Amino acid sequence: MKWVRNKLDQVRKPFEPGEKYEKFAPAINAFDTFLFTPNHTTQKGAHIRDVVDLKRTMITVVLALIPALIFGMWNSGAQYLYQERGLASVFDVPFMDAFIEGAILVLPLIIVSYVVGLTIEFIFAIYRGHEVNEGYLVTGLLIPMIFPVDIPLWMLALSVAFAVLIGKEAFGGTGMNILNPALTARAFAFFAYPLYMSGNAIWVHEGSTDAVSGETILGALASGTYDGSVDGAAASSVAFSGPAPSEASVLANIDFYDMFMGFIPGSVAETSALMVIIGAIILIATKVGSWRIIVGGVLGGLAMGAIFNLFGTMGSNFIEGLVASGQITMEQVYNDAGAVAALGLSGWDATLIELGTNQLFNFPFWQHMVVGSILFGVVFMATDPVSAAQTTKGKWIYGILIGFFGILIRIFNPAYPEGIMLAILLLNVFAPTIDHYVVQGNVNKRKKRLNAAKAQLQTA
Repeated sequence: MKWVRNKLDQVRKPFEPGEKYEKFAPAINAFDTFLFTPNHTTQKGAHIRDVVDLKRTMITVVLALIPALIFGMWNSGAQYLYQERGLASVFDVPFMDAFIEGAILVLPLIIVSYVVGLTIEFIFAIYRGHEVNEGYLVTGLLIPMIFPVDIPLWMLALSVAFAVLIGKEAFGGTGMNILNPALTARAFAFFAYPLYMSGNAIWVHEGSTDAVSGETILGALASGTYDGSVDGAAASSVAFSGPAPSEASVLANIDFYDMFMGFIPGSVAETSALMVIIGAIILIATKVGSWRIIVGGVLGGLAMGAIFNLFGTMGSNFIEGLVASGQITMEQVYNDAGAVAALGLSGWDATLIELGTNQLFNFPFWQHMVVGSILFGVVFMATDPVSAAQTTKGKWIYGILIGFFGILIRIFNPAYPEGIMLAILLLNVFAPTIDHYVVQGNVNKRKKRLNAAKAQLQTA
């Protein structure tokens, strides 16, 4: 390492103060401090001295993302190859075949994300005359991990540019942005190129072809066509007792274990709850991520899912009673309009028919946490220290509301059966407000205690 240190010192000379390339010093300093701890120290003033700087913090988050990224590469390749080769399951695909195929698909996304994002970061650092911020070390990896694997590279590049320019640098750079940059990139792509970011054919490589299905469980639930295995009370509900499909779905044999482990279609690195939990443990153990936000997000999601399950059960029981009494047939039940017309139902009774046949309402609340990106978003995006709530109580409120709204949007918006992106961005905007009222509440409590103490002194 001494040889590398000496070479870097030689390269740095033309960039030092007063030299020819002084203006470009931030660029060379970024490479220097990426490899070595900065050799400059504070000379005056009171400062906290610690070896953990922003770059080391961001590297910790990157390390926490590695398990999900490695698994995502394998799963992206396996989901495509097992269908393309006509195999029974992803486990029949040789590991290296799946991993290499996935790496070929995912690595270009990562390269484009870092090249475009860091180029913009370097340009702004040189223009403003400050050091390159390290925040993009995480953002540059998160963005390709939450995109479909077949997203055109130019769309990804535009999304990255929008996130860095509008979502970050427009507010002053790292530490000043009010929205999570990675989710800003995804939101831009979702609204600018919806056909490439949503639907039932984009979540597996070449899923738009007849030979390969790219549908996710959430997409099938939203469309009412999910025919897979469901654990729990909802397994026998009306929503999952329809006629067998004419052709076997690739989702038909998926159970809770597959969903938890991540052997399902989805964005590059969101599918495996196990890998996300490993990342969460790393963030919590190193105190980089807030455990309050993570736990709050999970509790909020479970609570909202349980509420919807309650309404779904009410609808299922209502339908089963009608069928048992012979008032309507199951064929009419499968067609909500037919059931309503047959009995002339209206108001709450018609709503119960809809609730009982809505697969998202009847999907067990704990299984909501292992499909889609809600767990990934809560662990790696909601915990962004810049855009999240800062107070202790505020973190609980912030996390619970993210989980709450994430499931709410997922269930009530069938055109977009995933809500965590919008939920986190919404709470990013309200995070300062949450902190304000938490602080103001503490101030008011102290004023009351002070007034009570003054009153006691006066009566003493």
